[in-house]
Amino acid sequence: MNKTFIIIQREFLSRVKKKTFLLSTILLPILIFGLYGLIIYFSVKGEDNIRVAIVDSKGQLEGKLQSDPSLEFSFLKQADKASLEQDLKDKKYSGYIIMPDSLGKRDSLQYHSRSNVGLMTQGKIERSINKALEKNSLQQMLAPGVTLSQVDSNKTSIDLKIEKSDGKAGNAGFATALGFICGFLIYIVLFIYGSMVMRGVMEEKTNRIAEVMVSSVKPYQLMIGKIVGIGAVGLVQFLIWGVLMMSLQLLLPVIFPEMLDQAGTAGAMAAAGGGKASMVSTILNNMQSVNMAMIIFLFIVYFLGGYLLYSSLFAAVGSAVNEDPQDAQQLMLPITMPIIFAFVIMTQAINNPDGGLAIFGSLFPLTSPIVMMARIPYGVPAWQLILSIALLIGGFLGTTWLAAKIYRTGILMYGKKVTWKELLKWARA
Repeated sequence: MNKTFIIIQREFLSRVKKKTFLLSTILLPILIFGLYGLIIYFSVKGEDNIRVAIVDSKGQLEGKLQSDPSLEFSFLKQADKASLEQDLKDKKYSGYIIMPDSLGKRDSLQYHSRSNVGLMTQGKIERSINKALEKNSLQQMLAPGVTLSQVDSNKTSIDLKIEKSDGKAGNAGFATALGFICGFLIYIVLFIYGSMVMRGVMEEKTNRIAEVMVSSVKPYQLMIGKIVGIGAVGLVQFLIWGVLMMSLQLLLPVIFPEMLDQAGTAGAMAAAGGGKASMVSTILNNMQSVNMAMIIFLFIVYFLGGYLLYSSLFAAVGSAVNEDPQDAQQLMLPITMPIIFAFVIMTQAINNPDGGLAIFGSLFPLTSPIVMMARIPYGVPAWQLILSIALLIGGFLGTTWLAAKIYRTGILMYGKKVTWKELLKWARA
């Protein structure tokens, strides 16, 4: 056991002391924070105001098109094309539309501009005009004395809140986003750190370091030490990322004080019943409605369980191949397929978390780390969690035992191209 601990310590320190580890661990949250800050900056500053001139001699749209801070409509009764083009050249307008005397439901309008028009801008103009034309048609169908404002005042906007039979409330949108993020992180972790274990074993085998180490420790101890050491590196990295991301998140209102003004305005509107709360406040309210401490704890459990299960298989593959990466890719396929299959199940589980496929995927050890993390924000029965973790532990012990039998033979074998048939022989030996 002491020798295994020494190997764990060596694997951990040899990676943590590298400059690449420090740079990736510290720079990645800062990079994400910077991108997040830029998104907020440009969203606060807003895009350039688009000014559209509507030549509408019949008055079909005047009084019905609503302008906003990013899209402004101006109405002209008469204007020739030459003067409009001059206005575009003088940047008085961003573009202009000449309304025909009659417009059918399937007709098209020409938007003239001297600059390129983005897809979002085009869609925004289309929606505004379509909405105005719908109002125009509705006005003609209304009974005498009934106005459009009266019709608009009777429009309702209902939010559907989910409450299960056990009395717990839930938000499907938030649970979907949180479940997908957790499952996707586990999916990435299994590939990154599993491949790291495989490359580490291949390097030691290629450099003949494993021969020296096996003379002092058992192959099983060497494999476990490498797996646990690299897993500790990943866990420390996740913890550092979490602390840095939370710390940087607190700095956002300081760097962008406009966020505080917007949050205060949104809160005042919501309190007065004049609008919905901001996205930030909605997310905070949803986070309070779920047990984040339990989700973080279970994330660590499934991160460690999934990593230990798959890294032992990756270590077995690394011990069986020599210097040719193509051999490793061929042997990796049966290992990576369950991970990809788990991701596919996860996309179904976030839409139907209590379906048969989702329950199976969250209990089966090869898929449970990804699928179960996608289901947890919705709420999972305790017996399913306990059974899933127990099966995951059993799966880890089984794959470790199997991988150890392959590892002890493959780590000292050179110059032979190994197939899966050969690996099964080693496992049965």
